Amino acid sequence: MPTDTTCNAGPPPALTIRAPKAVPLVLLALAMGGFAIGVTEFAAMSVLPDFATDLGVDTPTAGHAISAYALGVVIGAPVLAVLGARVARWKLLIGFMALFAIGNGLSALSPNFQWMLVFRFLSGLPHGAYFGVAALVAASIVPLAWRTRAVSSILLGLTVATVIGVPVATAISHSFGWRWTFAIVSVLALVTMALVALFAPRDPALADASPMRELGALKRRQVWLTLGIGAIGFGGMFAVYAYLASTLTEVTGVGPALIPWVFAVFGCGMLAGNLIGGWAADRFGMKAGAVMLVWSVFALIGYFFAAPHLWAVLAVIVLIGTGMGLGPLLQTRLMDVAGDAQTLAAALNHSAFNTANALGPFLSGLALLAGFGLPSTGLVGAALAFGGLLIWVWAMWDARRTTAAA
Repeated sequence: MPTDTTCNAGPPPALTIRAPKAVPLVLLALAMGGFAIGVTEFAAMSVLPDFATDLGVDTPTAGHAISAYALGVVIGAPVLAVLGARVARWKLLIGFMALFAIGNGLSALSPNFQWMLVFRFLSGLPHGAYFGVAALVAASIVPLAWRTRAVSSILLGLTVATVIGVPVATAISHSFGWRWTFAIVSVLALVTMALVALFAPRDPALADASPMRELGALKRRQVWLTLGIGAIGFGGMFAVYAYLASTLTEVTGVGPALIPWVFAVFGCGMLAGNLIGGWAADRFGMKAGAVMLVWSVFALIGYFFAAPHLWAVLAVIVLIGTGMGLGPLLQTRLMDVAGDAQTLAAALNHSAFNTANALGPFLSGLALLAGFGLPSTGLVGAALAFGGLLIWVWAMWDARRTTAAA
C-alpha cells in the first residue's frame, strides 16, 4: 500500500460559512434525508415477517432483502461518489434522494420477492453517497471547531429514526400493510429533496474535480486505516443488535409486546452517543475514538453477563448504543486524511459501516452455530470492538511516523 505523506495536512477550507440563522435550516434539510434512510434501513428488519408472508417466502429467505440493501450501500457509495465528482454537491444530494425515493416507491409495489430484491438493492445505492456528500456540506457551513457536531447532526436523523421512525413505521405496517412503510419512506425522500433545494448552499462543483482525483483516496493508507476502524470496530454493536430480539425472547424472557420498546431504548443510546461523540471529537480529536472503543469493549462484555436480567440488559444496551458516537468522528477523520479526494472518502465511511453490519452478525452466527449461546454475541462484539481499537493504535502510530519522516 502506498505511503501517505499528506495524511496530516488537515481538512480543506470550508466552502461557505452561512449566516448563523441559515445553518440550522441546512442541517435540518440534510438530517431529514438521514431520517428517511434510517427508517428504511432499520424498519425493513422489523417488518420482515410481514413482507415474507405476503411475498410467499420464509423468514431466512426474506432476510436476503436486508442483505441486498446493504450490498447496494457498499457498491453505490464509491461508484456514485466517483461518478458525481464534477457535479455540485447540492445537486448530488437532490439526485441521490430522487434515486432513493424511486427505489423505496418500487419496493412498496414489489409484485414478488425477486423484484423486491432488485428494488432493495436500488434503494441502497444512494445511501452511503448521500451521507458522505451531506457530511461534506454540513462541515463546510460551520467553523472548523464545530464541524464534527455538524456532521453528527446528519447522523442524528438516522438515530432519531431508530427511536421514533421505526416504531411508528412498524405500527403502520401491522395496521395497514408493510407496503406503506416503504411508501412513507419514499415521501420522506421527496420532502428531503424539497428542503435541500430550498436551503442547501449553492456552492459550485470544484473546478478541478474529476473521477480520477477522487479515486486518489484509495492510495492513502490513512484512509484505509480509518475505514478499517469503522468496518471492524462498529461490527461489535451489530454483533449484538442482530440477535437482540432472540436474546430478549429466549434468554431474558421478554414478551413480544415489549421488544419494540427495548429496541427504542437501544436507539436512545445511539442518539446519545451520536451527540456526545460529535462534541468529544471536536474537543479531543481521534483520542475520543480510543475512549469510545474501550467503552464499547467493556459494555459488550457486560452484555454477556446482563442478558438474563431485564433491567441490567436495558442499561447495558444503552451503553452499547452509545458506540454510535464513533460514526461522526470517523467521518471527519476521513475529511482530514483524504486530501483532495473528499467525496469518495466521505462516502466510503458508510460502506465501512455496512461492512460492519454484515461482519458482526456473521461472526455472531458462527458463535451460535458452535453452541456458545445467545449471550456470547456480546463477547463476539467485544472482540470486534477491540480489533477496531488495535487498528486505531496502528493508525495513530502510522500518522506519527509519517509526520516524523516528512
